[in-house]
Amino acid sequence: MAPSTENFFLLIAPLLLLLLAYTSFLFISGKSPSLKRRRIKPPTPPPGPPALPIIGHLHLVGKVLPTSFQALAQAHGPLLTLRLGLSTCVLASNASTAQQIFKAHELNFSSRPEFGSAQYSIYRGSNFAMAPYGDYWRFMKKLTVTRLLSPARLRLLAGVVDDERLRLLRSVAAGDGKVCDLGSELTAMTNNVICRMAMSTRCSGESEEAERVRRVVAECLDLAGKLSCGDALGPFFSVLDFSGNGPKLFRVLTEFDGLDIFIAGTDTTSTAMQWAMAELINHPAAFKTLRDEINAVVGRPNQLIKSSDVPNLPFLRAVIHETLRLHPPAPLIIRESADDCQVNGFTIKRKTRVLTNVYAVMRDPQCWKNPDEFIPERFMEDSGEKIEGGNFDFRYLPFGSGRRGCPGESLAMMVMHATVGALVQCFDWEVEGGEKLDMSLVVLDRLWLGHEMEEKLDLEKESHHWVAYAAEGSRRLDLLGSPIVVD
Repeated sequence: MAPSTENFFLLIAPLLLLLLAYTSFLFISGKSPSLKRRRIKPPTPPPGPPALPIIGHLHLVGKVLPTSFQALAQAHGPLLTLRLGLSTCVLASNASTAQQIFKAHELNFSSRPEFGSAQYSIYRGSNFAMAPYGDYWRFMKKLTVTRLLSPARLRLLAGVVDDERLRLLRSVAAGDGKVCDLGSELTAMTNNVICRMAMSTRCSGESEEAERVRRVVAECLDLAGKLSCGDALGPFFSVLDFSGNGPKLFRVLTEFDGLDIFIAGTDTTSTAMQWAMAELINHPAAFKTLRDEINAVVGRPNQLIKSSDVPNLPFLRAVIHETLRLHPPAPLIIRESADDCQVNGFTIKRKTRVLTNVYAVMRDPQCWKNPDEFIPERFMEDSGEKIEGGNFDFRYLPFGSGRRGCPGESLAMMVMHATVGALVQCFDWEVEGGEKLDMSLVVLDRLWLGHEMEEKLDLEKESHHWVAYAAEGSRRLDLLGSPIVVD
């Protein structure tokens, strides 16, 4: 017997009531799909200072990009959108923002965009440092960290570093009391360390060759870092090259094939050691403390500091850490977002260039006391400012962080510790004329993005005024006579 109409309504009434209640709940809570679509807000990019037509924020950027970007961040916040001509980038300038980029969204920011005259590079497509994140880069990274720069390989290289360091010391000692071109000497040493590591041969046997390599590396860094038309006017104009920097870069790279590995290791390491010596000359108390520590640890006449002594030399390690904090080899780290993501509550769209101003992060007064002063003691064990180590202290990023961090960090630290320690142990140093180096003016080396500094600010020219004297006293090392014990 068919059910009556009254029975039918009795059966579906509860279902109708449940449907009505659910619809009302969606309406009140705003979870209706159609309402949700209407309520979605457009992505909010990071804020930025007022921009001018066409040029954007170029009028706010000075010759030295890290210091210009630092001033903009201090005025407008740690995450900014900047428009440089028709190109847009995002600028990150403090530790918490860097942590989101290098840790929370590390995979999203694992690629580096092409910059400057990269299309003219003979290494385009095979340059490990600038390769996009993918199978090729992962293969090269694995090859580098497991073969070329593995801990076992570095232990084998300790003898090479000691040998080249001894050659450096003897070269400096040969001109006792005379002007020393320390920059050229350090570049020759790092050239030879890297050449012997990669090819088992020295590449700078003569001073002219070392000077040539240094000139080529400096010119390459200058040209590769300069803004191209594509950087300022957008990708459509990247083929334009009114300054001729692209062909110049191609010529330089062709002149010295194999320059890729030199750029990565030579100039940055030698420049960092020059900064360390400059700071120690300007701070004689720190120089004396370091020499006293070395003498106490080494302990024997004619015994030269060696790499195995470094773990027992905390003040030497602190000096190198503080030097890299004030004068990072890479003050700007450039990445590119693979997909849209949220940083500090703002949306960074895919394919956006993100610049992390490491120079500003490591001089942030919220993280460091007296951030512009050279105070190695801040890195001692009993200091409240000491770094945690590894890639997890985002106040301190001289070598970057995460999977795209510098793979040559261990080699660079091994070379810098032993070399700076030996230069302090063996020689008394001063600047010709007895004056101090004006570190407030010598803000950054020629490295940064091709903005040439005035002659008085050029660290390369300043390096020609180093004067070394053999250290006096019973612990003087005879660098030219009897052999020095290095092992």
